[in-house]
Amino acid sequence: MRGTQGLSKALAFLLFVVFASLNATPGLAQVTALKQSIAESAQGDSDLAAYYRDAGYEPIWTGRGKEARERRKALFAALSDVEMHGLSTRRYKTEQLMAQLKAAKTTRDLGQVEVALSKTFLQYARDVQTGMLTPKRVDANIVRKVPYRARKSYLENFVKSSPRKFMESLPPQTPEYTRLMKEKMQLEKLMSKGGYGAKVAASRLEPGDSGVGVVQMRDRLIRMGYLKRNASSTFDGTLQKAVQQFQLNHGLNPDGVAGDGTLAALNTSVEERIQSIIVAMERERWTNMPRGKRHIMVNLTDFSAVIMDNGKETFRTRTVIGANIHDRVSPEFSDTMEHMVINPTWNVPRSIATKEYLPMLKKNPNSVKHLKLYDEAGRVVSRDGTDFTQFTQANFPFDIKQPPSRSNALGLVKFMFPNRYNIYLHDTPAKNLFSRETRAYSHGCIRLQKPFEFAYELLSKQTSNPKGVFHGHLETGRETQVNLEQHVPVHIMYRTAFTQAKGPIQFRRDIYGRDAKIWKALENEGVALASVRG
Repeated sequence: MRGTQGLSKALAFLLFVVFASLNATPGLAQVTALKQSIAESAQGDSDLAAYYRDAGYEPIWTGRGKEARERRKALFAALSDVEMHGLSTRRYKTEQLMAQLKAAKTTRDLGQVEVALSKTFLQYARDVQTGMLTPKRVDANIVRKVPYRARKSYLENFVKSSPRKFMESLPPQTPEYTRLMKEKMQLEKLMSKGGYGAKVAASRLEPGDSGVGVVQMRDRLIRMGYLKRNASSTFDGTLQKAVQQFQLNHGLNPDGVAGDGTLAALNTSVEERIQSIIVAMERERWTNMPRGKRHIMVNLTDFSAVIMDNGKETFRTRTVIGANIHDRVSPEFSDTMEHMVINPTWNVPRSIATKEYLPMLKKNPNSVKHLKLYDEAGRVVSRDGTDFTQFTQANFPFDIKQPPSRSNALGLVKFMFPNRYNIYLHDTPAKNLFSRETRAYSHGCIRLQKPFEFAYELLSKQTSNPKGVFHGHLETGRETQVNLEQHVPVHIMYRTAFTQAKGPIQFRRDIYGRDAKIWKALENEGVALASVRG
């Protein structure tokens, strides 16, 4: 809002002049010419051409009545506030559009302006509702299907609605989006006052330390809201509690010691935090759709999986996600969980079978004996009579499977939402990894720290004894599929900035570097921080 006040005043005056000019334009004698101009101007856009053809080429914006005035007013009011949403001011060419409106003298001019206004409206509507960027173009592993609305429908619904209310309804109406916008505005105010202050010039700070580094850390934590103002230069108990709270809010081990990870987070600038929030707002627009009364939210950067019921968290567990290697990173997408498999067989993906296990089998045919090989007919293959050295990644003819067991790579249960990426949630025998701060070790699937409890919660909607049902199947030792009577949407997200209903905003590391790519793409489209907007 701060950076748009001057523009808003200028727009208001210019709108007054333009509206007066438009309302003075003769109407009836020039109706046919205006419609012809609209038809010609809309030819290059099939959606616009279809809308105006169906509407009899009646103008939306350049009419003489109150409705047209209110529509113009609502559009330009929205365009004056695009910075609030982290959108690009240059993308909509507002001043150029206003100049075109002011200069319109003939019916031909009005037709051209009419279509130009509609094009800008459609661009803004899609940008603010479902994002400026196409996710997969930014990163091939963001395979999310954005819920785009038909462009023609925007115009059809707009003309039937209150212009102001329609424009207000376009951005995501989620509490998360509203809170992100609020945090952005607060940090922009702080940025204008110098941000977080001097960075902490230290390699490590522990309780009991004193000196310049401690003072710098104290001052930054004060400006971040973790401490009340004080003059202490010692790393005392109060400062340690502030450090621990900071660590919790940044996904760090809350040991109260400022080591490498904590100092890196502390020294992250307010500008970088605002960038993270703007990226999170774009991501929220990509998922601007109903997520389900009950749904599962996996935040890759937070290493967590959460079950949400009617907007409230009902279950949470730690996760291990894909390693930061190009063919192991976990993708981002949404799908629907349909069933769980208790005592699962691990069908080893071909990429793992040929890249990891084939070289081992070439060296020693009796290696990885916990795995079984099967031919095309599903028969178990004897290793003794097989020369593995003759095979390559291209011609390896066998399927590799691991039978159900406690040592199975999938553990004792997996949760299935069939998808083309072969990603699912599952148990694991490697329990030690869950105690680590950063947990990116898998081949791409999501491992759960509390898989049994996760299963109980899912089954609680269809049985009064979810634990008993689960263990009844588990104790047989046989692979068993248990269908979910109500399928549950699963959203695999990637949020380095996210909010809470109560409490401070949360920040996480950009573990795969995806948010950096998104920010760069947004910059290329003209998005900039308030202090450096030209």
